[in-house]
Amino acid sequence: MTALNAPQREAIRYIDSPLLVLAGAGSGKTRVITHKIAYLIQDIGMNPKNIAAVTFTNKAAREMKARVSQLLNSKETRGLTVSTFHTLGLNIVRKSHKALGYKTGMTIMDSQDSAGILRDLLDDDYKPDKDFINTAQHTISRWKNALILPEEALAQANHDTHLQIAQLYANYQKQLKAYNAVDFDDLIALPVLLFTEHPDIREQWQNELRYLLVDEYQDTNTSQYQLVRLITGVRGALTVVGDDDQSIYAWRGAQPENLQQLTKDYPRLKIIKLEQNYRSSNRILRAANRLIANNPHTIIKQLWSEKGLGDEIRVLCARDDNDEAERVVSELIRHKFQHRTQFKDYAILYRGNHQSRLFEEVLRTHRIPYYISGGTSFFARTEIKDIMAYLRLLVNHDDDAAFIRIANTPRREIGTTTLEKLGTYANSRRISLVSASFELGLESLLNSRALFHLRHFTRWVIDMGYRAQREAPATIAREVVTLIGYKDWLRNSCNDVKTADNRMENVEELLSWLAKLGEQEKNLTEIVSHITLMDMLERQNEENEMDSVALMTLHAAKGLEFPHVFIVGMEENLLPHQNSTDEASILEERRLAYVGITRAQKSLIMTLTQKRRRYGEMIDTEPSRFLQELPAEDLLWEGMPLLTKHPHQRQSVPKTEAEKKATGAAHMAHLRAMLEKK
Repeated sequence: MTALNAPQREAIRYIDSPLLVLAGAGSGKTRVITHKIAYLIQDIGMNPKNIAAVTFTNKAAREMKARVSQLLNSKETRGLTVSTFHTLGLNIVRKSHKALGYKTGMTIMDSQDSAGILRDLLDDDYKPDKDFINTAQHTISRWKNALILPEEALAQANHDTHLQIAQLYANYQKQLKAYNAVDFDDLIALPVLLFTEHPDIREQWQNELRYLLVDEYQDTNTSQYQLVRLITGVRGALTVVGDDDQSIYAWRGAQPENLQQLTKDYPRLKIIKLEQNYRSSNRILRAANRLIANNPHTIIKQLWSEKGLGDEIRVLCARDDNDEAERVVSELIRHKFQHRTQFKDYAILYRGNHQSRLFEEVLRTHRIPYYISGGTSFFARTEIKDIMAYLRLLVNHDDDAAFIRIANTPRREIGTTTLEKLGTYANSRRISLVSASFELGLESLLNSRALFHLRHFTRWVIDMGYRAQREAPATIAREVVTLIGYKDWLRNSCNDVKTADNRMENVEELLSWLAKLGEQEKNLTEIVSHITLMDMLERQNEENEMDSVALMTLHAAKGLEFPHVFIVGMEENLLPHQNSTDEASILEERRLAYVGITRAQKSLIMTLTQKRRRYGEMIDTEPSRFLQELPAEDLLWEGMPLLTKHPHQRQSVPKTEAEKKATGAAHMAHLRAMLEKK
């Protein structure tokens, strides 16, 4: 406790009523949660199995677990729940699956699987484009997060598209149930439904989880908020930590107003503010405070730091987006040489992923290592998941998720009606889809043609699975790809030949890798397990440990910090985004800029251009309105006329000869280092 400040200590020790910890950026909120867990166990004597701490990402949950393990021994943490909302929801659903009408071995559908089901559910006469499937998927997700059931969505539909999606929603849920499957949003919506309809089960969980701690509370949506209320019940044994100024996920249902809703639902709510920042200089914090003050607040907070005033915030104005990328990388090289830093000390943040391409090109030209956070994993690519699903089913005929994915990929006349009847039958018999396809009872549900195609496929799976036990994994995998005609399937299903060829190259890379693993005398079962584990680890490896410059969107940067930050594209129609037309969207865009500013520890550089290429032509740009909201006395502009609304704004003086020589020396040193590495 001695290492904590007074508000942190108060938040840790307070257990008399529900508590909201309003924690500013970099104010040590995770420290408060982990120390409070230790306090509840060691000082209050609470059983760890009666405590749950939930957050939103696996990375945040892993960090929280690691910090708790530094404060408590293994005996003191036995039974403690530290997880994401969705993992907690999954545990609830699995333990109470019978009450929800599911059997054991439930499958979780990812977004690609869900999109495939939606696509298959649409009439053959109607060929939906990718945009419609995306819209339908997003709308259904939004309905689930708002706890709107299919019948309610149908009743509320006020135009043809919504009516079509609402009907699709109803069929989609029916299909999931037939497959004994749930999607990501169901992992929250189903526990809420369970606790609402089964008070006895709700009471069991309330007795099991007697104290709840919630991180990043500003990111909760309707269903998550209700889940928290149902778990905590009338006792309200609850600590939530959040920051309304960092709520940047409205597009996925987050509601920062849930922080205000707490005061209504919990009249005895205690509020403690954490305002001391342990990350940034005061100049950076002053800019962040001034910017976010333009948003309305129910509770005011002001970040401050003991780290001193710090460097001025520089605004670099480039001719165009190519010049912007060159200037940022040049500045990075100069700064690294002068301050003897590492590449991993730098981050380039942008509003949209499309902005990264030019920076990647310039970084590659200068042979500067970089990584893009949030890039698509090799194992997450559709074509890799398809082939891996085939191999998974060959080694495990009970893998229903793999069966559902590949039964009609490529198309083999096993339609959604066939799969729905098969799933319902398998569910009732509590057997796998492969086993169910051979049962006599299925013959009364399917016509002879559907039964023929289904059994032809499952016999092929079993035959290939038998061969996979004896033959080389790479041989089997390559034969599978050939026999199913996957190359032709890609040519027919992709929008253009180039995309199909690129995806087939990825398949070839997978096959080559399988061959190398086979040389290590691994059988196909071992290889599939190995790759599945690698996939999980790759998804978990969200932080790049190498000495590389970080490139990421402002959304992806939330929760991270870097000594030196570049925020690029500070222009109208980029930040704020061109789709941000209403006041609520502008408020969120301002919070996004605030998140970007508060990532910086020591130095912050923002860039903008006079012209930018958009849709193939160069257009004039306008500085972001957010630049005008920053304190003029803390900004130093370089390379462009000053903003008229900033009377005290300052332009940097031209570089001296010594500074020019220093920049040249930095580039020469970097060039020599490149040649030495050769």
